[in-house]
Amino acid sequence: MRRVRARVVGTPERPRAAVFRSSKHISIQIINDAARTTLVSASDRDIKVKKGMKKTDIAREVGKVVAQRALAKKIGKVVFDRHGFTYHGRIKALADSMREQGLNF
Repeated sequence: MRRVRARVVGTPERPRAAVFRSSKHISIQIINDAARTTLVSASDRDIKVKKGMKKTDIAREVGKVVAQRALAKKIGKVVFDRHGFTYHGRIKALADSMREQGLNF
């Protein structure tokens, strides 16, 4: 994780989108590292999880929610920080849905 954070830094123009994934939950925060503030956040607890939804489907919904919230605050470009997680499965689904909604990274 330290190697990733050494290279990925959020600025006011391009804040950092930090993803956290556990075995049960997924969350993301868009952070301005210069001011040390969280601008936008979303979690699987923010959405209605329907019965039968898979973890990748939930991650896709979380990506849509955070992208909509970011675009509402006029944040169009971010730096994607996957926290050392492999860009595969839930992380990839989250990132793809953010891109589909209009966030650039």
